[in-house]
Amino acid sequence: KGKMKNFVKILHLSSFLVFLPLLVSCDEVRELYIVYLGDHDGSKTHQEIEDTHHRHLLSVKKNEQEGGSHILYSYKNSVNGFAAVLTAGEAKLLSDKDEVVLVAQDRPNIWSLKTTRSWEFMGLEGGREFGGSTASDMRGNLRQKANYGKDIVIGLLDTGIWPESRSFNDEGLGPVPKSWKGICQAGDSFNSSHCNRKLIGARYYLKAHEFFHGQLNKSFDYRSPRDFNGHGTHTSSTAGGRKVENVSALGGFASGTASGGAPLARLAMYKVCWPIIDHINKNVVTGNDCVQADMLAAMDDAIGDGVDVISISIGANAPSNHTSDAIAIGSLHAIKKNIVVSCSAGNSGPAAGTVENVAPWVISVGASTIDRTISSPLVLGNGVKIEGHSATPYKLKKKMYPLVYAGDVVEPHVPKNSSAGQCLPGSLSPKKTKSKIVLCIRGEGAKLKKSEEVKRAGGVGMILGNNAEFGEEINLDAHFLPATEVGAKDATTIFNYIKSSNNSIAQFDPSVTVLGIKPAPSMAVFSSTGPNSLMEDILKPDITAPGQDILAAWNEKTSPTGLPYDHRYVKYIMISGTSMACPHVAGLAALVKAVHPTWSSAAIRSALMTTATLTNNLGKPIITASREVANPFNFGSGHVRPTKTTDPGLVYDATFTDYILYLCSIGDQKAVPSFHCPKVPPSVHDLNHPSLAISHLNGTMIVKRTVTNVGGRKSVYRASVTAPRGISVKLTPNILYFNRVGEKQSFTITIKAKRSLRARNSTTGGYSFGSYTWKDGIHVVRSPIAVSQSGYRREKLGNTTVKNVGW
Repeated sequence: KGKMKNFVKILHLSSFLVFLPLLVSCDEVRELYIVYLGDHDGSKTHQEIEDTHHRHLLSVKKNEQEGGSHILYSYKNSVNGFAAVLTAGEAKLLSDKDEVVLVAQDRPNIWSLKTTRSWEFMGLEGGREFGGSTASDMRGNLRQKANYGKDIVIGLLDTGIWPESRSFNDEGLGPVPKSWKGICQAGDSFNSSHCNRKLIGARYYLKAHEFFHGQLNKSFDYRSPRDFNGHGTHTSSTAGGRKVENVSALGGFASGTASGGAPLARLAMYKVCWPIIDHINKNVVTGNDCVQADMLAAMDDAIGDGVDVISISIGANAPSNHTSDAIAIGSLHAIKKNIVVSCSAGNSGPAAGTVENVAPWVISVGASTIDRTISSPLVLGNGVKIEGHSATPYKLKKKMYPLVYAGDVVEPHVPKNSSAGQCLPGSLSPKKTKSKIVLCIRGEGAKLKKSEEVKRAGGVGMILGNNAEFGEEINLDAHFLPATEVGAKDATTIFNYIKSSNNSIAQFDPSVTVLGIKPAPSMAVFSSTGPNSLMEDILKPDITAPGQDILAAWNEKTSPTGLPYDHRYVKYIMISGTSMACPHVAGLAALVKAVHPTWSSAAIRSALMTTATLTNNLGKPIITASREVANPFNFGSGHVRPTKTTDPGLVYDATFTDYILYLCSIGDQKAVPSFHCPKVPPSVHDLNHPSLAISHLNGTMIVKRTVTNVGGRKSVYRASVTAPRGISVKLTPNILYFNRVGEKQSFTITIKAKRSLRARNSTTGGYSFGSYTWKDGIHVVRSPIAVSQSGYRREKLGNTTVKNVGW
């Protein structure tokens, strides 16, 4: 027993000694932190600011050498702070300093990308807009009035840019604006000569990315502003690309003239998103990552460089507060410099409460369809013709082929369940599939992988049918063999035909581009929806814009699918996502800013929102992918309407101080430490926003709004209300008189619950929707309302699992 006791003591001691280094090193583990100090007062030079940051870091480090080597970024243009590698103890010491607002640990794999006819569809090319207005009643062509956005600078945070694209040529452009302070940062396959009078600035940021993911593998991206992915090239050309004739997607589809919203605007790329490589299989890219410390550095530089508009097609699930959100903080500082910030609303729809980029000072943009598709019809052996859609460049001979359901031609080892019909990799039997058209069901696995599997197994064609979850919406893809895609109803028709026939056959007709489809727009199924999960009393998204099957420039390095074995390359491509919607609004904001250079960013957002439309090209309400009438949680104020934006009549303006007071009201008081919050901050509902959301209404609430006259010198506006069901809404006064441009008038909105929504008149998660509108006979200034009543019980937001079908 004595020997055993001694052995146990030694074992315990040796175990402790073995684990002691791990215990000690826990406090020595270094992570990336963003140390936020607020804003700059303008009294220090950049070098003095950097020295101050260095002193802060040195105060918690062992020596000067260690302090300097651990700073990744020093934010010194508008944002005051730095990104540094710290232990948890060092971070705690810094956070205890009075002058430090926040020390937030940065994390990887949180923020990611949210990935032509669209401008013509919206009426910018001088034809008829989908809402019905003709060129004669548009009060002049917006692009001409804005001189095509000449000399407005659009900055984009994205994956980089392909400077050789014709969309970025500088022919006929004048000198770079004298106000521009940016640079053209050299790197792999990119030097200063790649910038020109169109692409006037380019930078890249990957210090934080490399901290988390290791040194960049140059086989999968350029260590420079050059775009390996293609996403940044696409968004840049959508926002401000030049007019380029005779372009088309793979296979010659959607041919025509490509153009950005503001074709004479200048562009600046801030590359912040990089590939994530599978460290086990080094040849596989598993996604992309945009790290907050890199993004905050990019936004700080963009502000200092002198951009007018920032487009950010990046998002993540809403953080716990605005202060810990790099995009929110960076854009707040941008607003201080009167820079308009457009952000994607996210691709996690249609689940409730999934909307991203929810700060009230940014424009959160949802995605909707346009009136163009590529028709790829098929004919069944029983004579039934079905209207499929596809961007596949390959064709079948016009004859009947055997048609099978994937679940009936799988290998013996594949379980006979719902997954059997999904055409998952390795599931199909070549013996049963050869020379046949295969019906695959959408749901599990990537769409393009399904066509790859059919091709591997010897099939000649594929029909990809939606399941009930995806309904009738179809995103066009360039498959690896002749293919067409159909909605859930037609998929059921085809399935039933196969099961009822002993000799099922089908034929593919040639694919053609079709314009003027109806109804359009409708909401894209992937577009994230409200309510705002961070602050329900701020309505998000703000607006919707074209985001499905958008044709724009691409790089010459990445295939349409992005898969390593796809060696097809194109210069223009159609892709979908709120990533595509966001630059539409950025380009439009550039045009409005060109016409009204003195307008604030809030006034421009107001003009976009209050002139938006709720109707499609049939003159009926915009619908969702499931064919239900859309509401403000889908599209915010509605679909952007470019022809009306420069003459909105009235605007809801807001200042940097207004947004700081909003932060005070929600308890996020440290965003700007130089500002002292009042003891009783104003109500969140009184933020002068162009929309109104009230959660958990109990009884009666009165809110205040102020409008500024930007229309006629002498004008009279009368109010009208479409009240949410079960709610009464009253505006006081209900008539506003203006004697001059720039005059402000205030009014109150009294919202009262008439009866409980819990019974028969609840709509979305206990919310009911309406609007209030000011009209003077020329202008229609509309604001959406969303109200839920106190006591309504609903499930936790965002608990529905929906597959991401966009970028």
